[in-house]
Amino acid sequence: MRHFSLIIITFCLLILTGAFQATAQQKDSATITELNEVVVVSYVSMNGIGHLNELHPPIIYAGKKTEVIIVDSVDANKAINNTRQILGRVPGLNIVESETGGFVANGIGVRGLNPVQSIEMNVRQNGYNVAADIYGYNETYYLPPMEAVERIEIIKGASSLQFGAQMGGVVNYVLKEGHADKSFNYGTSQTAGSNGLFNSYHSISGTIKKLNYFGFINYRSLDGWRANSSQKQLTGFGKISYNVNPKLKLGIEYSLLQNRIKMPGGLTDEQFEQNSRASYRSRNWLKSPWNVLTATADFNMNKNTSLQIKSTYLSGERSLVWFPKLPAEADQADPITGQYSNREVDQEIMKSTATEVRFMHKSNWGNIKNTVAAGVRFSMAAFERREEAPGSNRSDFDLSTYGEFEEKFKFTTVNFAPFIENCIQLNDRFSITPGIRFELIESEVEAEYEVGGIEKETEEEKSRSFLLMGLGLQHKVGRASNIYANISQAYRPIDYAQLVPLASASEVDPNMKDPKGFNTDIGIRGSVKSFFNYDIGVFYLRYNNRIGLLLKTDESGTPYAFRTNIASSVHKGIESYLELNITRGLKINKQVGDFSIYNSFAYTNARYTQGEFKGNKVEYAPEIINRIGLIYSKKWLSASVQFSKQTEAYADAANTIRSSNPIVGRIPGYSLVDLSTTFRLKKLKLKAGLNNLADKKYFTQRTDEYPGPGIISSAGRSFYTGIGVDL
Repeated sequence: MRHFSLIIITFCLLILTGAFQATAQQKDSATITELNEVVVVSYVSMNGIGHLNELHPPIIYAGKKTEVIIVDSVDANKAINNTRQILGRVPGLNIVESETGGFVANGIGVRGLNPVQSIEMNVRQNGYNVAADIYGYNETYYLPPMEAVERIEIIKGASSLQFGAQMGGVVNYVLKEGHADKSFNYGTSQTAGSNGLFNSYHSISGTIKKLNYFGFINYRSLDGWRANSSQKQLTGFGKISYNVNPKLKLGIEYSLLQNRIKMPGGLTDEQFEQNSRASYRSRNWLKSPWNVLTATADFNMNKNTSLQIKSTYLSGERSLVWFPKLPAEADQADPITGQYSNREVDQEIMKSTATEVRFMHKSNWGNIKNTVAAGVRFSMAAFERREEAPGSNRSDFDLSTYGEFEEKFKFTTVNFAPFIENCIQLNDRFSITPGIRFELIESEVEAEYEVGGIEKETEEEKSRSFLLMGLGLQHKVGRASNIYANISQAYRPIDYAQLVPLASASEVDPNMKDPKGFNTDIGIRGSVKSFFNYDIGVFYLRYNNRIGLLLKTDESGTPYAFRTNIASSVHKGIESYLELNITRGLKINKQVGDFSIYNSFAYTNARYTQGEFKGNKVEYAPEIINRIGLIYSKKWLSASVQFSKQTEAYADAANTIRSSNPIVGRIPGYSLVDLSTTFRLKKLKLKAGLNNLADKKYFTQRTDEYPGPGIISSAGRSFYTGIGVDL
């Protein structure tokens, strides 16, 4: 009954769309008028951040909360993908800064949702998924280097109808295209910095007749801020698109990640307070190669109708060797033999295919403009996990096993999801966009494991199907502002990482239920002339059957973490972005340069609404995330300083302050300052900066998995400097 009105309205509007479509087309066929071609970009931006246009074939963004970051206009440490700087202007973006644990692809979350490995987000590159399986294994390990990214698109909440059922929304990294006016262009960027950072980026691009190409290769090495940490990583990408004719464009692209990471493990509260750079694990290693191959076809049937197909094959792996104990238990050599104990080897192998077909058609019903965006997603994923094999007693990177894997799991997921949204522009100012998505998920698991010395084999199948409804409204006020509102249902099946977490120190409830809920937004955004940019809104998120950690005690009195459905939660708050160009506003001589100030602010009240923890704060949900930036730019120089403040959060539903088990506990608030500069001389760029200028000691994550368990410290003060050339 809660969503009954929304469902009725949605179905009625969709039925009306179909009923009037044929009549409208017949009337239009007699009065066709040829118009001059107009080329527009897909976003509205000022000073590096903006929002997506309401229509960008084949996707409808009208009525949705969107943000766009233009990466080249942001001064930041792009050599290590510093998310706090690059995406810091997005209100409420919570970042797990886990680079000291070995993962440079930091996770993000919004509105009090879990940011670890971006698990609550639908992460895409050029419009296709880069996670192994969005419903089976949605953790993100691959991200493109920011030197190769043109813009980052974020659609919060109401993205579930066109992209999938994730609670948080979509983040899409759009890579650069080949130069349209050159047959060959070469670019390079070399960066060095603290803790042994060296990053080398090279790209080529161009257009030869009907063929456009872009490719890059990026090598990064990093010793790490903490002891016992290092990283070597190679990322590559190649893309070719061919304009067969004015209506049809075909393309193929390939992404590659190869890495080897030494990880320093987690810390207890006492260890962190004594020395946040310390490490008590010297034998933890990981590699996670990633391969993504995608074929695309864009067919513009006519000026009103377009069809897009993206088909992706992904092959990934996550293999690790480690000492799987809580940080209080030392990993030391035997004083008599001088030998270490055997490590544990765990492996994951992922293979998946996904095809998305999107169709858009525009028509007129008299004075009413109508746009239908429809499509279907079909995916198949295979996921194999092997755990707890005895490894070597050495300290180097060695995945050799000296016995059988004690636990083996094979997961398969099949997903079929048709969807449709209809943007009805009643006049030049007001539009209404109802939508619906049907999800069918078939999953199967085969398991071999041991319980109490008895070997067991199980095989289970599960089928789920459900509808997601949504409705969006948008009203233009003035020339450059609009009011937007939306409500969309969301759903998140239990994934394999939750059901059987790899290398985990927590126990898992085998009877967990799938979470579900809905998002709603209302806000106003726009600009005043060219000097003031704003986006202010409120949101409400309902999250039922939320999965989290409980701290329990076993029969011997030892505390342990238990992963299960905690309860339902409600997340509500304010998101605000304000940016003022002082120079333009005061009409100061342009020769002085541009001075701007921005404030990215979010207040989130995320609390459990029932059960044992009613009234407690949701895990990883700070109330305040506030970032203030000062920017100066001139033709040859740009500089920015960003002040970031984030209040405390908790790692468990009980809001534990401190425990002998470091998996749970308080995550203290922190304040940081980052400084970045770029000097430009024709085709040459010189860049330098300082991150965490005041050298604050802080952390953003407690983990029950590899490379913990325990606290993963965030990096202290670091610098970088580099040079770039675009020929």
